[in-house]
Amino acid sequence: MVNLILGYLGLGLMLGLSGVGSSIGTTITGNAAEGALKKNPEKSASYMILSAMPATQGLYGFVAFLMWLGKDFEADGLKLFGMGLGIGIVLLISAIRQGQVCANGIVGISQGHDVQTNTMIYAALPEFYAILALVGALMI
Repeated sequence: MVNLILGYLGLGLMLGLSGVGSSIGTTITGNAAEGALKKNPEKSASYMILSAMPATQGLYGFVAFLMWLGKDFEADGLKLFGMGLGIGIVLLISAIRQGQVCANGIVGISQGHDVQTNTMIYAALPEFYAILALVGALMI
């Protein structure tokens, strides 16, 4: 019974923390985009692209959740809890930090600097760790 509870808790952490991280990351970028629109509204497409980037971590958490949904929680409960907690924390922090990087890029673009490509490259670095977490979930 304890393994079953731990298994479901692990699944919840995997999905929940990744979703919370994406929500926080996208609101960080959304706030920056709203301010940038007041300064330079012509660049709204660039703001929107960068604002959407932190949403991917929530998708990774959802994919990992789906991959583990049909497993035997009674046998794998502790493993699933540890994996869900670890992946959830990686995705949470990755989304928040990526949102901060993208928000800085949005501000730079609004000030007339051509930094969209560089910002996307910098934002890909925390994304890399989110992808590693997803791959780890799929390999276990």
